[in-house]
Amino acid sequence: MASREIARPNVPSFDQTEINWDKLDKTKLYVVGAGIFSGVTVALYPLSVIKTRMQVASGDVVQRNAFSAFRNTLKVDGIPGLYRGFGTVITGAIPARIIFLTSLEMTKVASLNLVEPFKLSEPVQAALANGIAGMSASLCSQAVFVPIDVVSQKLMVQGYSGFAKYNGGFDVARKIIKSDGIRGLYRGFGLSVMTYSPSSAVWWASYGSSQRVIWRLLGHGNDKENVPSQSKIVCVQASGGIIAGAVASCVTTPLDTIKTRLQVMDNMQKQNVRQVIKRLIAEDGWKGFYRGLGPRFFSMSAWGTTMIVAYEYLKRLCAVSEEI
Repeated sequence: MASREIARPNVPSFDQTEINWDKLDKTKLYVVGAGIFSGVTVALYPLSVIKTRMQVASGDVVQRNAFSAFRNTLKVDGIPGLYRGFGTVITGAIPARIIFLTSLEMTKVASLNLVEPFKLSEPVQAALANGIAGMSASLCSQAVFVPIDVVSQKLMVQGYSGFAKYNGGFDVARKIIKSDGIRGLYRGFGLSVMTYSPSSAVWWASYGSSQRVIWRLLGHGNDKENVPSQSKIVCVQASGGIIAGAVASCVTTPLDTIKTRLQVMDNMQKQNVRQVIKRLIAEDGWKGFYRGLGPRFFSMSAWGTTMIVAYEYLKRLCAVSEEI
């Protein structure tokens, strides 16, 4: 069997857990990744629908918890109600994810080289490099993601709490362009950048640093011989994903609630950010900003954990072996 060596300072045992962008078969990564992440999206999409409905509900129909919203959706719309807007999301998610992952990996390498001369501890280096990479990747993918987000969220809430009904994603896009032009598809773009970019930065920074801390607690900090098993690698990566999802959801849910409300409004309801904030406070006090926190927390933790384990496995699957 051909052996492979990738020289890394400080923690050689991480050779098995992290694979650089230049060591990957990009075509295989994109093709296989599209299938894997589409499957993950199918499993977790209902959480996004429930979160969105909780965030936009008016005061007279607001669901007090995620289970009530879930039960009400099933009662009114059945299982299809949990997948409203799914076709639009899955269509747009593939190019958006390609842009995201490419930007993420390329920026991560550059960021690691940038922070290395400062001689920071490894968890801090990982947090900075991953955070910068996550924010940059999110910024690059927003041009594709925001129109998909606007259309899919209108489909998620159609017929709910007084919102209009549509005949699919193309009907939503046509009506938005007719009333507001192309810029209507980018409604909430600024808040999306303010929500997803920090969220991505916090998520990836938390994931990178927590993973290093966990490895050190497990005694793999500077062990050159004791390479962790694949099962241990998966457990550590999954734990890092849970921690990252918890931190990111708590930090960014208020902005996500405001953004979602702005994006689902029609012309008759159109409000600016300040008016949305005032209405939220009037309806539910300051806790209104954390509507949908439960589903968002679970979604980000479950999605993050599943995504990162699948992604790290995908990278190992698509790694190009080097013979020496």
